[in-house]
Order: sequence, then C-alpha cells, then structure tokens
Amino acid sequence: MEEKINFRFLFIGLLSILLTAISITLVFHTAFQEQVKEDLQNSAGIIAKNDDFLTDPNLLAVYASDKMRITLIAPSGQIQYESSADESQMENHLSRPEIQSALQNGFGEAMRQSSTLGYDTYYYALRLQNGSILRVSMQIRNMYSIFEKALPMVILIGFLILLVSIILSSLLTKRLIKPIEVMAQHMDTMEDNTPYKELIPFVQTIKEQQKKKMETAQMRQEFTANVSHELKTPLTSISGYAEMIETGLAQPEDIPVFAEKIHSESQRLLELIGDIMKLSELDESKKDLFFERIDLAQIVQETKARLQLQAQKAQVSILTEGTPALVKGNQKLLEELTFNLCDNAIRYNHPGGSVTMRTACQEGRALLIVSDTGIGIAPDHQNRVFERFYRVDKSRSKETGGTGLGLAIVKHIAIQHQALLSMKSKPGEGTKITVSFPVFQEPHNSSAS
Repeated sequence: MEEKINFRFLFIGLLSILLTAISITLVFHTAFQEQVKEDLQNSAGIIAKNDDFLTDPNLLAVYASDKMRITLIAPSGQIQYESSADESQMENHLSRPEIQSALQNGFGEAMRQSSTLGYDTYYYALRLQNGSILRVSMQIRNMYSIFEKALPMVILIGFLILLVSIILSSLLTKRLIKPIEVMAQHMDTMEDNTPYKELIPFVQTIKEQQKKKMETAQMRQEFTANVSHELKTPLTSISGYAEMIETGLAQPEDIPVFAEKIHSESQRLLELIGDIMKLSELDESKKDLFFERIDLAQIVQETKARLQLQAQKAQVSILTEGTPALVKGNQKLLEELTFNLCDNAIRYNHPGGSVTMRTACQEGRALLIVSDTGIGIAPDHQNRVFERFYRVDKSRSKETGGTGLGLAIVKHIAIQHQALLSMKSKPGEGTKITVSFPVFQEPHNSSAS
C-alpha cells in the first residue's frame, strides 16, 4: 500500500513538472515572439528616421548586428543593401509577402524559412518616403537563446522539486499509513483508547458496513437454507406418494387420496415458487416501477371479491369500511400487499371469525388497516413475523398452506412505497396490521384560471 501511494505521489510530481515545463515553454515562446516583433518594429522606426542611407545604403551597416539582419529593397524588388549576404547574388524580393504588404499598407510582417540563411526567420518591412522598403529580420533560433541559457537552471529546479516531492511523499505516506495500521490492529478497542480521535467516525462507519455485510450474508444463507427445506418437503411428499402408486403398493381405494395429496403438495410448491419469484422481482425492480394515483379503498373492494370464496370455505366473514385514501403507488404491488394481508388474516382465523379492511386519511397519511379476530401473535414473535419463512406456528402453517413469505412480500412492497408497518396483536383475540402511506399530493396547476 505504501509503495502504491509513493508511486502515485511520484507520478503526480513528474506530471506536474512536465506540465510546468510545457507551460513555461509556451509562455516563453509567446513572450519572446511578441518581444521580437516589438523590437524589430521599434528598430525599423528608428532607422527610418535617419534617412541618410537613402543616398548611401551602406550606411545601414551601422545598425546591423549578429542578431538583426537589415535589407533595403527598391520598389521594383531589387536588393539595394543586405547586411548578411551579397545583395548582387540575391533574387528579386518583390513577391515576398511582407514586401507586398508594405507596398500596399505601409508595413508588413511574415514568418518563414529564409532562402538565404536557411533558418526560420521573422520579417518586418516598412515603406519609406521614396517608396523603398526597409526590412529588418531576426532568426527564430535567436528568440530561444535566452530560454536555452535558462534551460539548465530550469532542469536543476525541476530535479530539486522532484527530489523534494519524493521525500515529502515518503514522509506523508508514513503519516497517513500509520494511523490506518494502528486502526486495523486495534479495530475493536480503538473507540475507547486511541490517539487518533479523528478516525473514530471512520472506524464506526467501517464497523457498521461490516455488520450490514455480515447480516446480509447471514440472511442470504438462511434464505437459501429455508428455500431448500421448503422445496424439499413437498417434493419428498409428492415423490413418496407417486412411488407408491408406481410400484403398486397403493391400494386401489387409496389412489384417489394419494392423487389429492400430490395435487395439494404440487399447489403448495407452485405457491412457494411464485412467492420466491415475487421477492426476487421486488429486489430487482426498485428503479423500474411505474407509480400512479391509486385509491386504496378501491383495492380493498377488489381484494374482498378475490378472497370471498376462500373466506366462505374458512367460515370467515370479510368486512370493509372507511373513506377514499389516495396514494402514489404501483397498482400491481399494492394489490399484492392488500391480498397478502387479508389472505394471512383469513388463514389464521377461527371459524365464525371476521376480517376487517379499513382505509382512512389521518395527519397527512393514507392508512390501510387489516384486523382480524384470529389466533393472535405472542409479543416475542411480533418483531419477526415479517421475516422470510418465519412462522409462529409451523404446524398450523402447514395446515393452512402458507408459504411463510406473504408478510415478507408485504414488507418489501411497503418499503418501496415509503410506507410504515405497525402491528398490534394479542394471543386469542386477534391481530391488527396498519400500513401508513404518504398521502397523494395533487400536482399544482400553474396556468391561470
């Protein structure tokens, strides 16, 4: 870890130096170029004021230097004077862009490779009173001469910066790594005794994440084990009855009974698989759900109609009451939630009992309340009834045909609708489950009436 951090610091240092060098080069180039232009323009202006050279071009030699080249050109393009070459050997300059510009506009400039000297050169031309053209120029390589002189110093400074960066990165890395290593060694006791108080929130966050991961892993392990057990039980029963029929061990009068057992266990298996798939879909479709304006009172009436036959077989009456309760939700999921609550209330009820579904709006919340006169739930079980495959009475659950996933599905749907679940139950008297939704807010019409 320490090596990685040092490498990254070193990489950042090298990148910074490289970017700095490029930036300095560009700045120098621009600055020198502009300075050369200004110097040549000033030099041409000074030379033009002393026009004695118009009668004797050789007087221009006084102004020439190793860095600045001077050329006097006739309006015809013929070279009259050249400080760096023999003018008699030079071709006509009338076609040069800076000469054409000077003849037309009074001045002209250009940058190109000199055919005489073979170097990239900046030219500035100035038209004189008699129509002749005074041209001054400087080689581009002279523009970098100052930078070239400063280059060793720049390299030295860059090396020193790199060296300091390496030393500082090593020191900083050790200071960063040390408290982390201490934290890793004393994770359990760090909150009580540590010189790094600023790391305590970080330690707490790590512990919470680890706890959540362990809980999630445990839940998955338990779910897998429960699924395996719940699937194995009906399959074992189906296989047993089918084998007895296949081998002829079953008496003819027993075959209808065995067939009914196979059918019921198959239905139980299908219900279980269906609920498992529902839970899986709920876990994966959090971002893909379509929400709309829904009246819980209407869903309650539809649920009553769907479960009426089942309630009659169980000798349980279904009652509905309340007022419209508008929520923003998914139609299919809210139907599933209401169905599971009512179905569960019917399964764990007494013959002659009742199930009441009520809707209401209170204090900005839409309420769905499902109460029954059933067997009730003991206090030590009430906090766990919404867990997957948790059953209060396993023997009764088998009799009623529950999968143990109905209330877990209810919990997942409630979470996706930002709804709150609460339960009140007393053994022998019944259970009341309340689902509290955020009430639906009608969108404001911004247009004027």
